[in-house]
Amino acid sequence: MDPHNTIESDQLDALSHVFSDQLQACLEECAHGRRGLFSDVALIEDEAIDRAWPEAARLRELAGALQNIFAQQEKRNPLCDEFLDLCSMHGESHPGEPRLARLFLARIERGEVGTPTEEPRKPW
Repeated sequence: MDPHNTIESDQLDALSHVFSDQLQACLEECAHGRRGLFSDVALIEDEAIDRAWPEAARLRELAGALQNIFAQQEKRNPLCDEFLDLCSMHGESHPGEPRLARLFLARIERGEVGTPTEEPRKPW
């Protein structure tokens, strides 16, 4: 690893803290009905103008960058990882963003982030 590209541990902690604070604020807003935190793909063009959420878009970008930085340090940030996993959920079985935000907030409050969300399935 190039020593010029390494990031100090305290800088990494500071970035993680900023991400966590911003995520918490966005999750609270999303839990109250604002859509677009986990993805802006579902918005059609007319809705995108009325409901644009630039903070959410920046949060997703920050999460991706932070995940890459942690990977370079051979570390991980469970909060960031789980947020990005939730951002990749799409389809008919998706619980909806406000509900997803409430569930994620509850997991954070219980200290469950970074633990499996489902029991391991038996191979038989």
